[in-house]
Amino acid sequence: MTRVGIKDIAKKANVSTATVSYVLNGTRNVRPKTKERVLKVIEELNYTPNDVAKSLKSQRTNIIGVIAEDVTVFNVPEIIDGINEYADRYDMHILLTNLRLHKRVGHNYGNIDAYKKYATNAVTDLLSKQVEGIIYIGVHPRDITGLIDTRGKPIVYTYCYTDSDISIQYNNEQASFDAMKYLIANGHQRIAIISGLMDSLPSRLRFNGYYRAITEFQLPFDPQFIKVGDWGLESGYLMTKELLQLPQRPTAILIMNDIMVIGAMRALYEAGVAIPKDISIVGFDNREFSDYVNPRITTMDLPLHQMGYSSMEVLTSVIKGEAVEFDRSPTCTLIERDSVASLLP
Repeated sequence: MTRVGIKDIAKKANVSTATVSYVLNGTRNVRPKTKERVLKVIEELNYTPNDVAKSLKSQRTNIIGVIAEDVTVFNVPEIIDGINEYADRYDMHILLTNLRLHKRVGHNYGNIDAYKKYATNAVTDLLSKQVEGIIYIGVHPRDITGLIDTRGKPIVYTYCYTDSDISIQYNNEQASFDAMKYLIANGHQRIAIISGLMDSLPSRLRFNGYYRAITEFQLPFDPQFIKVGDWGLESGYLMTKELLQLPQRPTAILIMNDIMVIGAMRALYEAGVAIPKDISIVGFDNREFSDYVNPRITTMDLPLHQMGYSSMEVLTSVIKGEAVEFDRSPTCTLIERDSVASLLP
């Protein structure tokens, strides 16, 4: 089948090839009647632009490579959706690669050598397809310096970071502080915290927000109110049981993810402690189930969609050689539901 070209359109529409090019690219004004005639011929001949040829002339492909560590992990789909929204809005194309790290290495993300080959292969494949830049999406925030070499192509990391590249993260410390401020505004003074593993950057930053609120609002600091979990449901259950054994229980618990909240709820239910009447709870991540359990969980919503959109925004600026001005730390939002009671008179 012979491919229809601009010369064919120009001949049938009785115009110059330059006029056809102006109509296709919108680079100059063309008289309405002439434009209408050209567009009619384009439709009749079923013409489709040769994107490869256009990209060779312009040195631009408008293709962005996206490497996701694992699309089955809760944060990744929403980040990808933000990337796609930007791409749709500005007529760009996305090539997505899923490393499937959760299935390949489990939770062994600290051992970069265990999965470096997968990331390297993904980069090689994307570069062979003429991507203009790469976005790398982590399954949790951590330093992955040295994992990949993009051979000079611009890269932006989100939900993870390196020691020298641009990364888009949300503000963990401020989110924790805001959650505490909400509890304090509802009259709570004895507030416990169940953290994730303390070798995790989000855990440390969220603890900083907790401690900053304790200090700024001059609340009593009780080391027994600090419990270290491991992000899993069972740890939320066990840490809450320990809190219930204290001589003076907390009136509220800030829990660093919604999965541990479910464990905490089970422990409270077994002990006959009502939520939020006896103990209030605030979680993190706004997982889908948070709106379906009873009581529905008040939690901090992560700006995942915005992180994806911002990643595309800044990468595009870098590719164009423009000054990079963007918010690297979009804020989390408190989703107020049913798991917090006010102690105010």
